[in-house]
Amino acid sequence: MSAPAYSLRLYTLSRDILWLFLKLYNRLEVRGAAHIPATGGVLLVANHVSFLDPPALGCAARHRVVRYMARDTLFENPLFGRLLRNVAAVPISRDRGDIGALKKAIAVLKAGDCLGLFPEGTRSSDGRLHPAKSGVGFLIDKAGVPVVPAFIDGTYRAFSRHHKWIRPYKVRVTFGPAIPPETFECFPDGRDRYERIAAYITEQIRKCSLQTAH
Repeated sequence: MSAPAYSLRLYTLSRDILWLFLKLYNRLEVRGAAHIPATGGVLLVANHVSFLDPPALGCAARHRVVRYMARDTLFENPLFGRLLRNVAAVPISRDRGDIGALKKAIAVLKAGDCLGLFPEGTRSSDGRLHPAKSGVGFLIDKAGVPVVPAFIDGTYRAFSRHHKWIRPYKVRVTFGPAIPPETFECFPDGRDRYERIAAYITEQIRKCSLQTAH
C-alpha cells in the first residue's frame, strides 16, 4: 500500500495562509520545532481539544509537510475531496475499521512522510489530556520511525466544540525531543505491549505540557 500523492504547492499555500491567520489572530508561538527531523518518516503525536489543532500543529512544523488521516466520507464531494487530497490528507474507510487506517498510516510513514496524529482518538470535551488508544502503540511499534510528542495549548479556549467561532486566545505548540524507534524495543512482549507504548506516549505529551507552562 503506497501513500497517496498531494500538491506541494497547494499545501504550502494553504499552510502559509493558516500560519498568517494563527500568528496574527491567535499569536501563535512555537517551541522545540527543531526536534522534528528534517527528512524521513516521523510521527507527530499531540493532544486534541479543537478543530484548530491540525492547522496549529501543521503550521508549527513548517519545515515538514504534515499529513493527516481523514474519514473517506469527507472526500465524497468532488471539489472538497480534491482539495483534501491536494493538501496531503489521507482518506481512510470507516467500513474497514482501525486496521485499514493503521495500514495506511504505516504506509505514509514508511514512504518517508511526516504524519500528524492525535492519540486520544477524538477531541477532548473538557480540555484535559486523556489516555492514548492502544492502536497508537501498534502503529508506533510497526512503523519503526521517530516519534515527536507535542502539546497544543490555547486552542480549547479559542475554539472548543462548544464554540461557534474562533476566539483570539493565544495558541502555543511545544514539541518535545524525538523518541527514537529503538526506545520501544525495550517494552516487553505480551498482550499489553501496545497499551504500555500508548501510555508512554501520553506521558511524553504530558511532559510537553509542563514545558508549555514555563
